[in-house]
Amino acid sequence: MVPPMLQRLLFAVAWLAATLAAGAERAPTGGLPDTGQTTRYTKSFGEDSDFTGSSPAYQDNKDGTVTDLVTGLVWQRVDGGEMTWEKAKEYAKSLRLAGKQDWRLPNSNELLSLMNHGFHGPAMDTTVFPHLEARYWWTGTAKVDDPSKVWLVNTGGGIGAHAKTETVSAGGNRPVHIRCVRGTSRLGSGPTLKDNGDGTVTDQRTGLVWQKVGPARRGTWEEALRACSELDLAGRKDWRLPNIKELRSLSDDALAAPSADRKFLPGMNAAAYWSSTTQCNRPERAWFTDFTSGLVTYADKTTPQWFLAVRGGEPTAGSREKTEPDPKTLAPPEKAKGGGKGKPRGDKKGGN
Repeated sequence: MVPPMLQRLLFAVAWLAATLAAGAERAPTGGLPDTGQTTRYTKSFGEDSDFTGSSPAYQDNKDGTVTDLVTGLVWQRVDGGEMTWEKAKEYAKSLRLAGKQDWRLPNSNELLSLMNHGFHGPAMDTTVFPHLEARYWWTGTAKVDDPSKVWLVNTGGGIGAHAKTETVSAGGNRPVHIRCVRGTSRLGSGPTLKDNGDGTVTDQRTGLVWQKVGPARRGTWEEALRACSELDLAGRKDWRLPNIKELRSLSDDALAAPSADRKFLPGMNAAAYWSSTTQCNRPERAWFTDFTSGLVTYADKTTPQWFLAVRGGEPTAGSREKTEPDPKTLAPPEKAKGGGKGKPRGDKKGGN
């Protein structure tokens, strides 16, 4: 049996060789930022930190706005505070900031792009976005099969749909804030897929190439890492388990059960799929996307779940719920590594 460290090295060499052979074939991600996770949590090759995309990078414009240098989106630096969804839509429409008036509510993938899964409490860079009092932010998208609910992104790093009445201003107990955005990105609510005719599909928006039909079985997190790293498909061997941002990019907020397009991904289940991203302050857990509707949360790594391999998506220079996390259940990390002080924030289990 090959020792784990040698296995990691062999896989890394094979992946690098395949990447160099591909050359310019490795398409840009279309502005999909890296998760920011750099720590290794296992001896198995293929986890998030073994691959690096476009590191999160921001520019403070000194006018109350911040430009994301990966996506090109311009964000409100300090959020607009807690309010109902109806008020949030009015607020965005009437906002005049930095001499601009084309502000709007972001979609779920745009908001997720701000999350740094190498941080906790919150999963966000608080030197760039200070005064974080929110636990959740509104998106502009209602749940397709239940318009009484709206997609929220939480400061724990997860995504879920919640009733409009759950925010404090509507009599609920969730402080849902608004952070407006302007500009155009390719981080839409769903992918633009092309069938390559070789058992793979390409998302033309991100440049990522996906396994068209995943294994007909579930596996633990480490089994998923290993299976994807060992995959030989379409003449390529540089396959891997996707990170949480890549995985969630397959989910379309306009679809449900599953929230991925079965025309191009016929084997996709309305179920949970592993990402390669570990929950940084609870390394026995990893993030996943539930393609019943597109929820993003975590589970113990020993839990059997579905998985799908990806490759490519190397950025060009200057680019690359079941339930959601409950801040009360997040234990302190062994090593402090956060975007700010305070408890990790997220959603309650069963809070959907």
